[in-house]
Amino acid sequence: MPKKKITLVNINDTSTWPRYKSGMCDDCVANCCRMPVEATIDDIVRLELITPFEATDKVRLIVRKLKKLQLIDGHNPSRNVFTIARRPNLDCIFLDPQSRRCTVYEKRPEICRNHPEVGPRPNHCAYQKRD
Repeated sequence: MPKKKITLVNINDTSTWPRYKSGMCDDCVANCCRMPVEATIDDIVRLELITPFEATDKVRLIVRKLKKLQLIDGHNPSRNVFTIARRPNLDCIFLDPQSRRCTVYEKRPEICRNHPEVGPRPNHCAYQKRD
């Protein structure tokens, strides 16, 4: 009997990503949640990291607050996007380490809502089956 070929996915090499098929997320290790997540000010409000009233503050004050709380890793002023903080193992801070599921799924940023249709390789994902 021939051995089944195992393809390893490298989240930094999109050529290793398989084409997305419905249901893949059900048994995946959530590699997409290990990539940097960009969030808009609307995403930050939806995540309840700041209030709608605070969203009217100067961006530098919002950045300072969110960095101090370790909720973001950075801010790109030219695009006005925030990068959601990640743990030392590169997991998104909102990914449950045991279940590998998003803890803020209903409030997740647009980039997450639209993955894998958008992203580094549209309609492909860094799928890797859980052991």
